[in-house]
Amino acid sequence: MAEIRLSSLGQGQTKFRNVPTALTQEGFWCCPSPAVFQNTIKAQNPLNKTKPSSPTPKTTVQKKQTPFNERKPPPTPLRSAVVSDDQRNRCSDTPGVSVSIVNERTPRLKIESLPRKVAIEFGEPGTSDMKVVLLGKQGFCVKLSVHKKVLEENSSFFANKLSEEESNLSCLEIDDCEDVEIYVETMGLMYCKEMKQRLIKQSVSRVLRILKFADLLSFNTCIQSCLEYLEAVPWVGEEEEAKVVSLVTRLQNEGIGVTPVLKRVFSNVANPSKDTISHIMELVLKSNEEKGRREIKSIVLKLLRENSSLPSYAGSSDICNEAIYSSCRICLNSLQSLFKKAAEPEFTDKPVNSKQTVVKQIALEADNLSWLLEILADRQAADEFALMWSSQQELTALHSKLPIVSRYHVSCITSRLFVGIGRGELLPSKDTRHLLLQTWLQPLISDYSWLQHGCRSFDGKVVEEGIGRTILTLPLQNQQTILLSWLGTFLKSGDNCPNLQRAFEVWWRRTFIRPHME
Repeated sequence: MAEIRLSSLGQGQTKFRNVPTALTQEGFWCCPSPAVFQNTIKAQNPLNKTKPSSPTPKTTVQKKQTPFNERKPPPTPLRSAVVSDDQRNRCSDTPGVSVSIVNERTPRLKIESLPRKVAIEFGEPGTSDMKVVLLGKQGFCVKLSVHKKVLEENSSFFANKLSEEESNLSCLEIDDCEDVEIYVETMGLMYCKEMKQRLIKQSVSRVLRILKFADLLSFNTCIQSCLEYLEAVPWVGEEEEAKVVSLVTRLQNEGIGVTPVLKRVFSNVANPSKDTISHIMELVLKSNEEKGRREIKSIVLKLLRENSSLPSYAGSSDICNEAIYSSCRICLNSLQSLFKKAAEPEFTDKPVNSKQTVVKQIALEADNLSWLLEILADRQAADEFALMWSSQQELTALHSKLPIVSRYHVSCITSRLFVGIGRGELLPSKDTRHLLLQTWLQPLISDYSWLQHGCRSFDGKVVEEGIGRTILTLPLQNQQTILLSWLGTFLKSGDNCPNLQRAFEVWWRRTFIRPHME
């Protein structure tokens, strides 16, 4: 806190400009902004240049009785309006300082000879029994006419300070005030009966500044009012929220009760609840409304990506992954059940509406699995999914029994896995990669023509590169087996089969050229 000491202000040491009625029954209702302080300094600076005036209009001559009407001050914000009105209607404490003297071309003074402090006096000197002088860092000071009783009742800091000094102490001087404007307003709040009504018109940033000084002065009533304000008012933006949390957390470390404010951002639960994440997943996965489902999937994916990028969330990562994999198993079981239903011989004899319902559910479950795979790939936790999908021999056996329009959605999942392995987003074991190719490459080839023409999000070039790179991660003998099988299919189907020529060329060079070169 700024140093407080006894002070006896010598005459001529500082020039004070009065701001009347600043201290009312409800407190300091007018509090100068830094701009007002600077304007006050400029107003008393004889070096302010004024252009030679042209012949004065008649209306101006008639108003020449009041010196400040001769030159209108520049427009200022609302808070400075009170000061500006006073400057126009009252003479300064130094009678010689007026615009009329400037017009008489007073000889220029050196900057070093000018008073460095220009002060604004608040309060009602006739009723106060004490003065507090705030010395700012910008070359000005503020003299407050206050009451000992009010300071002692509201601020334990002032109460302790006054008890240490003489009983007839009449002036305290506070050095190096960083924020004189807020210091004045905070002390003015000691005179407010309805402090909440005073704060309700302020911004969050200003209340935080008041709270900071209230804490320094141990002004407990003001601290409580500021906390009640912060608990109720919205915080706009992450930056403002961070400032509130930072200051309030510091107060909490000092033993001040701030729990209601922090409950907005902190929970009593140490880690995010697995049940909560599972519930969110369940709501998204069961939704049938296309637009809402698409938007929420995008939002959840983005938020989970942010969580996984922060070290502080590492403890909750396992909980989140468990919830995702639990949803994966539920969707996979549902997909298997739907495939079995669609593969039954009597399924073709069912009404069209019944068959369309099953087809839509298959597409929905496949889309759910694709979304969950995307989340796991972003979180670098999709290796287990690759193993889970590679082990679905029963599903691949049913795949060939379904019409292509009903089954092609599952090939999108296979494609995403190949792309992920090809990009290094997934690092499953050699056996898992080999099993994935053995189980799902042929079903993918069977659906490839439909995927190219009937699936907007399908990118054939990217998928072909992913398949080829996945094959090339296997031992050379496994590469040969898979690529020769592909070659026979490609020679028969052409464009209806993935083009793996690049992978074929790499395998060829590895097999027939490099051994001879070595």
